[in-house]
This record gives sequence, structure tokens and C-alpha cells, in this order.
Amino acid sequence: MIQIFGTNKSFDCKSAQRFFKERRIPFQFIDLKEKEMSSGEFDSVVSAIAKSKGSRADAIDSMTDKKSKDYASIAYLDDAEKEGKLFENQATLLVLPVCRNGKTDATVGMQQKVWEGWI
Repeated sequence: MIQIFGTNKSFDCKSAQRFFKERRIPFQFIDLKEKEMSSGEFDSVVSAIAKSKGSRADAIDSMTDKKSKDYASIAYLDDAEKEGKLFENQATLLVLPVCRNGKTDATVGMQQKVWEGWI
């Protein structure tokens, strides 16, 4: 089943939900302001994104919302510290939506071409 992690106020999260609804693909929406990803879920998302980006550090970089008002708090940290801060502040620092298809596939942001491959 598809999982969409995001916030109810995010336009992109609403668009992702609409994408799957229109195609009658069942999904679960998790509001990060109410319940954040567990460490295992977060780790599997990072690992899945690292497969396409090349390294874990590149995955963390691509998952970080550089337009966030909280970005300055992690901009100059080393990679290991960035991952910890990103995990602690998922609702404010992640690029949304985070979509997960099982334990092996995940995307951040609007990735409709990738999602079509999941269908």
C-alpha cells in the first residue's frame, strides 16, 4: 500500500492524494504534525532515496526543504547531524510529500512519473 507522509496544509500533499484517488489506488495519509515517521520508516525512506541518488548524504540533501524557515538550523551541520535534525523536525524540514511504496520505494516532492511506475 502507498503511504503519503505530509501535512494537511501542503498543496503538494493534497495533489499527491488527488493523484492516487483519481487512479483508484488505495493509500494511507499520515499527517506529520500529528504522527511523525518512526525511525524504521524514516530509515527505509532514506535508504530507498539513496538508491537513486547514489549516497545517503545525497538522499538527505534531496529530502531537505531548503526553502523552509527552519533550514538555517541545519544548513551547516555535517551529514550525520543533518539526518538526526531532519528526523527530529519532519513536518518542518522535509520536502513534502514523502510517498512510500512498501519498504523499497520512496519519493520526496511531486514525482508523478515515478508514481505511475508504481501502479
